Amino acid sequence: MLPLGFASGLPLALTSGTLQAWLTVAGADLRTIGFFTLVGIPYTLKFLWAPLMDRFTLPWLGRRRGWMVAAQAALMAGIAAMALFGPGVRAGSADTFWLIGTLALLVAIASASQDIVFDAYRTDVLRPPERGFGAALSVTGYRLAMLVSGAGALILSERIGWSDTYLLMAAVLLVGVLTTILSPEPEVPVVAPPSLGEAVWGPIKEFFERSAAPWLLLLIVFYKIGDAFAGTLTTAFLIRGVGFSPTEVGVVNKGLGLGATIVGALVGGALMARLGLFRSLLLFGCLQAVSNLSFMLLAWAGKSYTVMVSAIAFENLAGGMGTASFVALLMSLCDHRYTATQFAALSALAALGRVFVGPPSGYLVEAVGWVTFFFLTFLAALPGLWLVWRQRENLSAIQGRE
Repeated sequence: MLPLGFASGLPLALTSGTLQAWLTVAGADLRTIGFFTLVGIPYTLKFLWAPLMDRFTLPWLGRRRGWMVAAQAALMAGIAAMALFGPGVRAGSADTFWLIGTLALLVAIASASQDIVFDAYRTDVLRPPERGFGAALSVTGYRLAMLVSGAGALILSERIGWSDTYLLMAAVLLVGVLTTILSPEPEVPVVAPPSLGEAVWGPIKEFFERSAAPWLLLLIVFYKIGDAFAGTLTTAFLIRGVGFSPTEVGVVNKGLGLGATIVGALVGGALMARLGLFRSLLLFGCLQAVSNLSFMLLAWAGKSYTVMVSAIAFENLAGGMGTASFVALLMSLCDHRYTATQFAALSALAALGRVFVGPPSGYLVEAVGWVTFFFLTFLAALPGLWLVWRQRENLSAIQGRE
């Protein structure tokens, strides 16, 4: 789970933040750089082609691993092509920017496809008691990969150049290829849907045949929404709201925050084996909600390093624990015949709620101030906790069936 999570997370920055830095250095104007944000669209629409990966099996390495190796090979080729044809490698004309944009889009499609099949493989191969810790390990690998292809790539670019940096990142993906080849098949073989129509409509029909389906969908939307609401303006709050320098925010919020998230995910995953799904979701969700109040305390206290470090550590620790339990929930809700499609659709639904809390956040801060804003993010987490409590019997039954 750790190296496969790493392979899943590595391409993201190479088509977003790191690529934006390369374009900036190469002299691209802001309008061109702005258009490159559209490269991320495949990650939000990946559920559209997920049924293909449920229906069809490639003629090597089994139902899931065959698709993973194919996606990883496409990623290595695409990232290497970006290295060879990127801005500054050849003439920095508009044609070059369109070419690198096309290549970045193809890499994003391959990356989203790898995410689809990795999520499905993880759900299929992990035994139910292993899901919490398995999810934590994959999240840890994902975060480490984003650090390597983000901050690591930026540092390398000044020493070996952008082209060689991207070539190196393509080579690093061999870790994912080798791990996929050596990984086991699921213990219980699953027969793929007999037709593409079944692969498209079967997951929807199967999910909505459950009596609790509407409540489970609401739970997926609202469980992490308070955490996401608070996170939309955290950096702006630390710099503009309480007056910390960008360096201080970078070291503590990004460095300490990453470490706390990883520790939280691992601890949460380990605790899930004892607590079970329902109690883990409830406990970790409560911690997520309370962690938002630590930022309210910082807003009230003003510029205090002790409070800042404590708030960031607590918030990221709780967020990591909540992520481990939430990913385990999504895995538990998937039928193994349609794992790729159902997991992709449910994770897209979860992201939908987080997208819509961003735009009103700035207006809300201007209207009520930082202290009240963070209290409201605490209140925003309560509906998710109520839904967990309301669905306690269903969540316990899901675990019991497994």
